[in-house]
Amino acid sequence: MKQETIRRNLYKVLRKTGVPREKISEEATLREELLVDELDLTCFLFLLETKFEVEIENSELPMLQSVGSTIEFLQKHCA
Repeated sequence: MKQETIRRNLYKVLRKTGVPREKISEEATLREELLVDELDLTCFLFLLETKFEVEIENSELPMLQSVGSTIEFLQKHCA
């Protein structure tokens, strides 16, 4: 899957969890800046797994620190 397609779909997932568009950037951290609480994180992970048809293990969660690192993770797992 192309990086731009991944980025666009990831931004859509973030918007579905209630993140304002103007807050989303590749440098933005998921837990500190975008996802308010554990419920937001859980919803985000569910939507991410559904949209990209991937399964994210608990051991892989540290790889999802920012929007940019999440794009990199998805590039590797959606190839």
